[in-house]
Amino acid sequence: MHEIEPYYNWRDDYIASEDERSPFYGTVHSEFEFDKKIYNFLLHPQWDEFGSLTLYLKVLYADYDKGFCIIELIGEWNDAIYNDIMILKREIIDLMIGEGINKFILIGENVLNFHASDDSYYEEWFQDVEDGWIVGINFREHVIQEFESNHIDYYINFGQYFNNFPWRTLKPKQLYHHIEEHMQKRLN
Repeated sequence: MHEIEPYYNWRDDYIASEDERSPFYGTVHSEFEFDKKIYNFLLHPQWDEFGSLTLYLKVLYADYDKGFCIIELIGEWNDAIYNDIMILKREIIDLMIGEGINKFILIGENVLNFHASDDSYYEEWFQDVEDGWIVGINFREHVIQEFESNHIDYYINFGQYFNNFPWRTLKPKQLYHHIEEHMQKRLN
């Protein structure tokens, strides 16, 4: 896992640690020291921690004018033991909503497992974005099945269109455009 870096090809477009409105503004990452881990597995030092013991993230892009952000995740999403959704909601999502973000693109191809608890924080997040949405792209099939079996897919949009989405071939605003267009069709 220590070789899996957050996606870095958009760094010319956005760097969360240089964005004064980002929850990660001013964060300094080690280039050489592996200071993060999930269980006994070291993580690449460029991932950002937000309080979870098993889930890390990287805000790859935020556009406050259009009100969207793209977040890449890695690890085990564990609401049952660590209440990851509560920590994510309070430490990251609430701050971003406060800055005008109401559309969230979650990239989940490196989320290895999901363990559910209740859905109250997902419901709160869904209600907080009002005219926005939350979309999960490229999550593993067994992870999506866990979300669905716990009815969290009511709050986070998954689906065939979002599985195996070639997001790395796009720039951030292009990715947003494709997702927004699909969500408009879905909502209409």
